[in-house]
Amino acid sequence: MKKLTYITLSLIILTNVTSCNSNKKESLKYQGRVKFETLSLSSKLGGRIKKLYIDEGENVKKGDTLAYIDIPEIDGKLLEANGAIQAAKGQLEMAHNGATKEQLKQLEGKLSAAKAQFNFANKSYNRLNEMFKDSLIPKQKLDEVAMKVNMAKAQIEALEAKKTEIKNGARKEQLEQAEGQLKRALGAKKEVLTASNEKYIIAPEDMTVETISLHEGELLTPGYTLIKGYKKNDVFFRFTVNESDVYKFKENQEVTLINPFTKEEIKAKITTIKPLAKYADITTSYPNEKLSESVYELKIKPLNNNTKMPFYQNAKMLLKQ
Repeated sequence: MKKLTYITLSLIILTNVTSCNSNKKESLKYQGRVKFETLSLSSKLGGRIKKLYIDEGENVKKGDTLAYIDIPEIDGKLLEANGAIQAAKGQLEMAHNGATKEQLKQLEGKLSAAKAQFNFANKSYNRLNEMFKDSLIPKQKLDEVAMKVNMAKAQIEALEAKKTEIKNGARKEQLEQAEGQLKRALGAKKEVLTASNEKYIIAPEDMTVETISLHEGELLTPGYTLIKGYKKNDVFFRFTVNESDVYKFKENQEVTLINPFTKEEIKAKITTIKPLAKYADITTSYPNEKLSESVYELKIKPLNNNTKMPFYQNAKMLLKQ
């Protein structure tokens, strides 16, 4: 009888212990990982890796120089842009100041020569006209001299117009054209200087360098990720749950996370719930086919980062229910 009592008590105790372990296991069945927001650093221009200033796993501060890219084309483009600016400034200055004294003197000389040519042609025409009246020369000879008179007159008018334009200064359209050329040259230089900044890979945030994809001397193509890292001050936790469990959670829901090794608890909040990509799901409605469940990701962020516990990438975390 006493033996039967001991057996009964043992069964009750074992049942209670099993139930407690089962409840504890059920309450911590959701396992996740520590994650950090990632950063991918690349260059808009292609070049050769001249110098790497950091190593994988190193912590860097915002503004630190991580790498130097040799881009020889930039120096040539900068010289070209400076030359274009100098030429455009000269054109604009000339448009504002008008012709120089030497240019006016040259124009006056051309005008005097054109007037002398006109006077000579006009005298020749008058003399030949008298001879034509006496039938001493043919009509064609007189027409040739008349044409020279008209050409000399047209040349004088053109030079007079040029002289008036110079004295009145440059036209508004010419000034605008010169200013536009200067702005274009300055814009080209600014573009080159912006591209020159691409020689240096600068840390945009306090971060930990995770991977460096190239070595010194290797060629970097535009847009290719050279350095990948993560922001140490921007931690979150990633959990995956099946479709049958996702309805237990809501966005902005506060939860408690547990570090299984230190037993420290962290207050956190679910920020997003999103489905994960899954291919070849069974979607038939026939009863002999079992539907597979979709998988969802819970992104959980701590309510504050004041915890004394350090976080490590991909470390395990438990979700307390």
